[in-house]
Amino acid sequence: MDKALLQTLHQQEESRIKQFFRRRLRRPDDVQDATQETFLRMLTIPKITLIKNPQAYLYQVAKSVVSASYIRQAKEKELFVHEDFGWATADDQPGQDRILNGHQSLVLMAKAIAQLPNRCQQVFILSRLHGMTNGNIAQELGISRNMVEKHIIKALLHCRKLRTDIFF
Repeated sequence: MDKALLQTLHQQEESRIKQFFRRRLRRPDDVQDATQETFLRMLTIPKITLIKNPQAYLYQVAKSVVSASYIRQAKEKELFVHEDFGWATADDQPGQDRILNGHQSLVLMAKAIAQLPNRCQQVFILSRLHGMTNGNIAQELGISRNMVEKHIIKALLHCRKLRTDIFF
């Protein structure tokens, strides 16, 4: 299409085309995009094409843009799940694979703790499972706080080694 003719058509019809799109498109933000798309399509028409009524042709292109917009919106709508399906809210429950992995890890850690010497086992359980402080553990078991720390370090290193051997 001749650029001069398109420029004249743009000046004369832009406001009417926008009104055309405002009545047909659901989202106001799409009006400007559809207007640009329409004139872009008009610009890509080969110069040798003979158009008897450019205004009527412009509105046919605009109808095509509206139709393409409806199709695009329908496809986009399929991508999202409606809230009625119950998927709109996050689920805090872990999946079955995470539950199984968690159980297996607990079994492995229980075996690792069972392999520790008795006193080391006691210290580790009081510290990690019961949340006691090192000072309270030392007082309850009648050992030094330094010894409590050594038992905890030994237990942690043992658990880490077991985990590294299994998973890596």
